[in-house]
Amino acid sequence: MKEIKDLNLPDEIRYSKDHEWAKVDGDIVRVGISDYAQDALGDIVFVELPEVGAVFKAGEEFGTLESVKAVSELYLPVGGEIVAVNMELEDSPELINDNPYTGWIIEVKPGDIGEFDQLLDRHAYLELLKAE
Repeated sequence: MKEIKDLNLPDEIRYSKDHEWAKVDGDIVRVGISDYAQDALGDIVFVELPEVGAVFKAGEEFGTLESVKAVSELYLPVGGEIVAVNMELEDSPELINDNPYTGWIIEVKPGDIGEFDQLLDRHAYLELLKAE
């Protein structure tokens, strides 16, 4: 497993306590899992994606990742409507391991963009990781 100092944690995105990341792009929020999460899971072999049009509240489970080590639930960092899913992950779930920030999972039209501001910035996320 990577050392905390070796993790790729971009400054321009926010993180949840459940290790998902979120990035605003216009009126859409793109969501994936952090480098820490993909490293802890190991080789990802399957991604269960939600349906486009489904609506979830912040913190609700929206899918799962299956790796060689475990099955892990995915929790939505901001509530809203799923407007896109990364269909490439159905045939190539390892894209998340290759680069978790280009290997995004879903895009959400948030119901309340203020929820994004409540997520952790890079510094706060690093502090969370150090405490685990």
